[in-house]
Amino acid sequence: MKSLACLAAFVVLASMLPAQTPGTAATPPAKMLSQVIDWQKLVFTPTKTGQRCAVFEAPTPTLDKFHCHISTLNPGENTGPLHRHPQEELVIIKEGTLEINIDGRIQVAPAGSMIFYAANENENMRNIGKTPATYYVIQFYTALTPKE
Repeated sequence: MKSLACLAAFVVLASMLPAQTPGTAATPPAKMLSQVIDWQKLVFTPTKTGQRCAVFEAPTPTLDKFHCHISTLNPGENTGPLHRHPQEELVIIKEGTLEINIDGRIQVAPAGSMIFYAANENENMRNIGKTPATYYVIQFYTALTPKE
């Protein structure tokens, strides 16, 4: 009987522990508001294959997360081996020419082209031109997107 009382006391004390612990819950990120993003104010960081700029990553009223970055691939460079993402992705080519590989299906996409990658599609891209290729990557995360 004494051990049962000790166990009950332990359970009660353990349940009170979160109330004694300072707030550790992360504040959810603010929802993204309508805005204009000025190209001239973007900051690009060099990468081993070109350069990249993180533009935004935040929830919206209808998306769990909305992400955009801009990448530049130097001639002959690629985005790595075929890979998958759990979210949908839209790529818009600003300048240059990319070779698009979607699960082994190869297509050429010049400036102005758009590429849609469905969730979990095997994909990669390669700059087949003689000049850098710059493109916008827009990713959409919803309640149906697997959590990381």
